[in-house]
Amino acid sequence: MSRSEHWQSVYGRRPADEVSWYQLHPDTSLSLIRSCQLEKSAALIDVGAGASVLVDHLLDEGYLDVTVLDISEAALDLSRRRLGARADQVRWQVSDVTEFLPDRSYDLWHDRAVLHFLTEPEQRAAYRVALEQALLPGGHLVVGTFAMDGPTKCSGLEIVQYDTAKLLDLLGCEFVLREERKEAHITPTGAVQQFAWFVLQRVGS
Repeated sequence: MSRSEHWQSVYGRRPADEVSWYQLHPDTSLSLIRSCQLEKSAALIDVGAGASVLVDHLLDEGYLDVTVLDISEAALDLSRRRLGARADQVRWQVSDVTEFLPDRSYDLWHDRAVLHFLTEPEQRAAYRVALEQALLPGGHLVVGTFAMDGPTKCSGLEIVQYDTAKLLDLLGCEFVLREERKEAHITPTGAVQQFAWFVLQRVGS
């Protein structure tokens, strides 16, 4: 089964608020995005958003240029239906992030729990290429992954755990760490998953 088929199946058979990564309030994402001190007109992209409610909160906070990308059309359909008329304020893109060809640039790239699913070196290299093509110099990367003491699998798939050194080794010298944070995510079933969060800024040209 391809990655696209896997995630289409996940969102086709389970309510969005029952998947293990569901958050009613994406507080850590919002806090770290706010820490970047962007103008409300800044261009933001939420990569691998699934049916996350982060986009709802970004609109509530007045951000005017939000793109939501996911490999699963079913996941994005859930978000569009949830937003109703406000869905027209968002740019929606169906794409595997490793095949993403951005047609514009962004001030902030947000990724909660996509990077850690890329277990092959060529997948991670393709992610980095997409990131470099999309993110403006001076732009910010806010990324959350399973921590080194977090799960080793999610949704039946192997993952890669990250710490600061591992992430910086992947991204290279164009990115400078600005902040890191730990989060204990509580799943809908009550399990605790340890996440590592990082804010980085692109300093290269």
